[in-house]
Amino acid sequence: MCNTFGNQKQRGVKVLLDGKRIAIFNIANKRSIAWSIAQSMDAQGAELILGYQNERTQASVEKLATELKNKPLAIVPCDVTIPEQLEELQETIRKQAGTINGFVHSLAFAPREALQNPYLFTERDEFLTALEISAYSLVLLARTLTPVFSDEASISTLTYYGSEKVMPNYNVMGVAKAALEASVRYLAYDMGPAGVRVNAISAGPINTVAARGVSGFLDILEVHEAKAPLKRTVEGREVGDTATFLASDLSSGITGEVIYVDTGYNIVGL
Repeated sequence: MCNTFGNQKQRGVKVLLDGKRIAIFNIANKRSIAWSIAQSMDAQGAELILGYQNERTQASVEKLATELKNKPLAIVPCDVTIPEQLEELQETIRKQAGTINGFVHSLAFAPREALQNPYLFTERDEFLTALEISAYSLVLLARTLTPVFSDEASISTLTYYGSEKVMPNYNVMGVAKAALEASVRYLAYDMGPAGVRVNAISAGPINTVAARGVSGFLDILEVHEAKAPLKRTVEGREVGDTATFLASDLSSGITGEVIYVDTGYNIVGL
């Protein structure tokens, strides 16, 4: 990866994110989609700020960061339920990077019971937790980081087809992702006059630690592979490359969109 980037520079090949500073919230482990995005952006010259949720994941993220070509500008805690931490996040970015050219939102959570019981039996606190972490956090981070955005910044978030169609056992997360996609459109409208673009990537099922929390996930993978036009599941690398494109100047006219990276599964009726 390092040699490829260096050779691109020497040959005069355009590196998509050269000189761009991008924050990614949050990386959990090497299997997470956020890590695939970090790898892709790093390969295209981005200077990264990496977020982690808590002390339990801090060491893992710090270790992963040593695999990147560019040393991260900062590795920061980002628990969106702690207001003081968000204030510190803005200040850290201001000190370490000055401004950023955008961020990637890869935050989602629902209590295990809400993914095991029928949606009908979702409790109020489970519903509110899922919506706060998985959808409202995008709004909160966008507002928090606006003061440190450079001109024409880009925001990307991650969603899933369960926002549109019923996926057994996805339950309240499907509702949260629907709210997230609506938030993308409203944020794109609000932030457009400042040149900020907001988009979502609807990734196909990927075998991450978080995804395995959904009952029957392996069955979902099998059905996806059988029915998708490309007859396979999507790779984290492909989602990472799409996020890189959305953060680059090549996507300057795209905002408020949900872009499917799912080997075509969403176009199939039967």
